[in-house]
Amino acid sequence: MEVKNPVRFTLGKQSSLAPDRERDGSGGFEEAMEGIDPGVRLMYAANEGNLDGIQELLDSGVDVNFRDIDDRTALHIASCQGLTDVASLLLDKGAAVDPKDRWGSTPLADAIYYKNNDVIKLLEKRGAKPLMAPMHVNHAREVPEYEINPTELDLTNSVQITKGTFRLASWRGIQVAVKMLGEEVLSDEDKVRAFRDELDLLQKLRHPNVVQFLGAVTQSSPMMIVTEYLPKGDLREYLKRKGPLKPAKAVRFALDIARGMNYLHETRPEPIIHRDLEPSNILRDDSGHLKVADFGVSKLLTVKEKKPLTCQDTSCRYMAPEVFRNEEYGTKVDVFSFALILQEMIEGYPPFSNKEDPDVLKAYAGTERPPFKAPPKYYAHGIKELIEECWHENPAKRPTFRQILTRLESIYNRIGYKRGWKDRPLKCFPNLEAFLKKDQSLSGRDGSSRSASRV
Repeated sequence: MEVKNPVRFTLGKQSSLAPDRERDGSGGFEEAMEGIDPGVRLMYAANEGNLDGIQELLDSGVDVNFRDIDDRTALHIASCQGLTDVASLLLDKGAAVDPKDRWGSTPLADAIYYKNNDVIKLLEKRGAKPLMAPMHVNHAREVPEYEINPTELDLTNSVQITKGTFRLASWRGIQVAVKMLGEEVLSDEDKVRAFRDELDLLQKLRHPNVVQFLGAVTQSSPMMIVTEYLPKGDLREYLKRKGPLKPAKAVRFALDIARGMNYLHETRPEPIIHRDLEPSNILRDDSGHLKVADFGVSKLLTVKEKKPLTCQDTSCRYMAPEVFRNEEYGTKVDVFSFALILQEMIEGYPPFSNKEDPDVLKAYAGTERPPFKAPPKYYAHGIKELIEECWHENPAKRPTFRQILTRLESIYNRIGYKRGWKDRPLKCFPNLEAFLKKDQSLSGRDGSSRSASRV
């Protein structure tokens, strides 16, 4: 009979499906030992590799399948720590080979996660089965080409990146971003379907301004999406550090975003709507260019929604009013979001930063738009007019991203032309300085008054 104890065993490595838990092996277990059920002592002995202590506790009647408040057993602990002899003893004493903790992780899943190969072999020999993911197939030929073996992903020193959706990991010698689905997601058919849809989209995308999909784990749990890692971070953090951008940089960034979005919208046979275009979903690469990322709520234009998007699904502050009103919509919802991002880059703060999300949505639905507070010169060359067209109340009057690209390229060229002659130093004209000196010398010799302005 299994005995439960309201104490959490916090020492050592923790569940492979609870990546946010401390893994440093420190913590106040000793303070919590007094008066605690002997079952927790069993887990402590397993963590320490104390075979004699384990034997003594089991001989005294302690249940080998004791679970703590997280439903973890001594076998989970031994598997995390890579203690093959401890795992073998526990199994010999009747430990269940495949118990699931509160996150759904088994001893085998933990051993795989921490790359404890000897424990993996032992557990498999004793009948342990790998966790089956909802997308698991029965025949090897049905495994997707993009499938990644989870043992190749090293999440030992994993940390959250971007919005916390992705985690940094190592894969075949490079750093990658990993989006991991927890057990609570795997039991939700709608979320599994969304995961499958995201994979269907990602494997089709190849563009320098779209984050590169590398592969996925779909045949075991936890399921994961693996993409390239961009260490420069996202546009949201960049704007927090830098504040308002100069028009030239804002337009250059806008061109990167527009190129990525135009690629998505012109994907055939069905355009792809991002639906969550906002600064934290736009990442910077090593060269300083931007890439569109995170397609968790993206969809093909032909896909019909069963339920409307909510603020839990996407960022309401950048949501087009037709989405908020649950009306039919198309690619122009991304154009609306783009306008807000372009203005934010020039203003230096998010749209309607003084309002709560629900109030922002009501403002958009009531045709109110964020004010232009920056000096007019920052919106010169048609930038302001472009923003106003992109967030027009009527989606049909918003330009396409192909049209936006044409406008932005013209604006960028005009900004560059205006700055070019004024900012260009003399060293850009290597013969000019010598010519001027010679001209002045000649002028002093014959009394003529040649002027450098002729050059």
